[in-house]
Amino acid sequence: MLRTLGLLAGLMLLLWPPGPDADASEIIYYYLDEEGTHHFTDSPTSDLYRPFAVFSTKAPDSTVQLEKSIERYSRQQGLDPDLIRAMIQVESGFEPSAFSSAGAQGLMQIMPGTQEKLGLEDPFDPEANLKAGIRYFRELLDRFQCLEMALAAYNAGPSRVEREGGIPPLKETQEYVQKVLDIYSRTQ
Repeated sequence: MLRTLGLLAGLMLLLWPPGPDADASEIIYYYLDEEGTHHFTDSPTSDLYRPFAVFSTKAPDSTVQLEKSIERYSRQQGLDPDLIRAMIQVESGFEPSAFSSAGAQGLMQIMPGTQEKLGLEDPFDPEANLKAGIRYFRELLDRFQCLEMALAAYNAGPSRVEREGGIPPLKETQEYVQKVLDIYSRTQ
């Protein structure tokens, strides 16, 4: 099965890049039915479909603009831009069209429920995602008064951190916190 998925992904990459009329990012969705058949589409017709591949075209100056936005929104929230860069590196690898299997979206991998609370309408708009994600992290830092706990809350959710009274015993969350701190420490 993994070999088949790998071959399909390779074939899609051969058929890419998009033509001049294509959107800035395209998502291919899939689902595996009860008979073991893989279904792929760019227009899902049910919630059974999950993102399989995201293709994007970045403008040449997008990196410069991204850096300016990280600096601006971090400073507005009183946060170290290097910390935010470390979070983005771990969250999405600086890919604005990132989409996790859990449903988190964009540079800062914001979940749909959180997007709604933050008023984030387009999670794949780097500017809007950064502004919302950095503001949300500031709220978590103010709430928990501890960098490690705020990072854990960003990853696992604030209610989980409160319920556990600290970093939850989830391997993913513990590794997330450690990775962000490791990357951040290298910038100090």
